[in-house]
Amino acid sequence: MSAVHSAQASEGSSSLARRLAAIVYTDNAYPDAAFAALVERCRSLGLSLAGVLQRRVSEAPDRRCDVLLEDLSSGHCSSIFEDRGAGASGCRLDEAALSEAAARIEGNMEDRPDLLVLNKFGKAECSGGGLLDLIASAMDRKITVVIGVPKGNLQAWRDFAGDFSVELSEDISEIEKWAGSLK
Repeated sequence: MSAVHSAQASEGSSSLARRLAAIVYTDNAYPDAAFAALVERCRSLGLSLAGVLQRRVSEAPDRRCDVLLEDLSSGHCSSIFEDRGAGASGCRLDEAALSEAAARIEGNMEDRPDLLVLNKFGKAECSGGGLLDLIASAMDRKITVVIGVPKGNLQAWRDFAGDFSVELSEDISEIEKWAGSLK
């Protein structure tokens, strides 16, 4: 049973949909502007945030996976990708670094933020790992969660979240409207 389905027992689905959102985007085209607008809008509304923003290290096509995660609580930046040099192919996710980032985020949730922002429902999450425990923990604490979901992982997201997630496009006005509903 997924974390979302276990949370269903204590809440109605419309409440859960409002508290669990996916920003769906084209594969390999992470919506940096959409997430930046979301964070800016939430902060302008006085909402407290935990989680991470993804920051690109390089614009080079062969380095598209080279990103840093900026902790929204502290501003600390960390990499979750192994640097295997130019020309490396395949997933370079550093599972240990992802676990460390998740532990920092978990600690920041002790302050009960209004919103947990997570960068990506990726390959690790599709396989049942990655940030799924963090999402479950947030849901148990009744913390709203938003996460980026590439279209290629949308079915895995739907399998995880069931009917209890709202899917948002990359449209900034739609995302800002959703954020405004959290106040």
